[in-house]
Amino acid sequence: MPVFAYTARAADGKVLSATAEAISPMDLRQRLTQQGMTVKDVKPAKAAPAKAKAGAKGGGFLDRFSRVKLTDLSLFCRQFSTMIDAGVSLVRCLDVLADQSQSAKLRRIINDMRSEVEAGNTLSKAMAKYPTVFDNLFVGLIRAGEVGGVLEEALQRLSGFLEKDLELRRKVQAAMTYPAIVSVLALGIVIFLVTFILPKFMDLFNDLGLKRDQFPTMTLVLMDASHFLTSKWWMALIILAVVIISVKMFGRTKFGRRTLDRLKLKLPVFGKLTHKVALARFSRTLSTLLASGVPILQALETVAGTVSNEIISDAILDARARVREGDVISEPLRKSKMFPPMVVQMIAIGQESGALDTMLMKIADFYEQEVDSAIASLTAAIEPILIVFLGFTVGFIVIAMFMPLLSAIQGLSGGDTEDGGE
Repeated sequence: MPVFAYTARAADGKVLSATAEAISPMDLRQRLTQQGMTVKDVKPAKAAPAKAKAGAKGGGFLDRFSRVKLTDLSLFCRQFSTMIDAGVSLVRCLDVLADQSQSAKLRRIINDMRSEVEAGNTLSKAMAKYPTVFDNLFVGLIRAGEVGGVLEEALQRLSGFLEKDLELRRKVQAAMTYPAIVSVLALGIVIFLVTFILPKFMDLFNDLGLKRDQFPTMTLVLMDASHFLTSKWWMALIILAVVIISVKMFGRTKFGRRTLDRLKLKLPVFGKLTHKVALARFSRTLSTLLASGVPILQALETVAGTVSNEIISDAILDARARVREGDVISEPLRKSKMFPPMVVQMIAIGQESGALDTMLMKIADFYEQEVDSAIASLTAAIEPILIVFLGFTVGFIVIAMFMPLLSAIQGLSGGDTEDGGE
């Protein structure tokens, strides 16, 4: 389709100069007039250089690896809904949002979305071009808001959802920060002892004339580990890289994803926390979609992609298939055994009373409180466990290094006693 450059005055008096696709200049004039603009000029657009086109669309090579933060998206939705509610035109909103966005990638995306909207496309269709930034939940809510004529309400719900989701992520990350720091420090201490302190003891053992068969098993294990890390450290790095890459590639397969997700749910301490986070996200996402007018089948399909666990996602998709056949949603969820009886009963009551979205929101609030309690208990329990583990590891190394030394001292003392007796 031909591309035309136009100059028009918006309803607020601002002069816009942009490009848009149209069948003919007359078609573009009519479309812009319907949007409340006064068209000044329309002419065929000049072909832009290939490099400029790539930059306008993708923002460069590094832009592929950058991500738009949830905080930026939440602020984008909140400001967007405020301006729409105040009666600002859609194109003007996108223009303002692009100017004040802190994310360079999001700024480029908003500019492209503005061009799409000016060309006559819907906002949801323009967002669907960027699935890595605007997921199915985002696009589905915006589409429902456009169809129902309540775009500002959809944006408000989306902003509230993102803020709650961001708060939940921060709590989990904060709970994992302390164990991660202590684990890294413990690993660093162990590597330091094995690679710097233990070799000095090994030199001392050689000076005392101790042979390998005189060392206990635990000392031999440490000596072999020290020799491997000091002389073949590059091989250790290669093994570590191969393990990490193998796990990631395994996780990208369907079987691997299911295996790892099932393992996450069955971990001794972290499994329950992962399950509660998934249930909170399921409830809040489904409640937000239903409250925005999204049909339940489409809502369940969207929710299945947002829980970040294949096992729970499969249970939701099975429930969707049963609902499509005329069954109630609570029964297949109960049979999956992934949803506690309380959740199933509250969903059943919500369906019977016609207030499923309200009941799901209460479930989400409950499980977010459960996540808070689980995180507090986890933080309190992990600290002594890590201290005991670190003490055991350091004690093992110290004992393994001093046992041969004590044996050598006892041997020398025994030799001196025999010489004195003679």
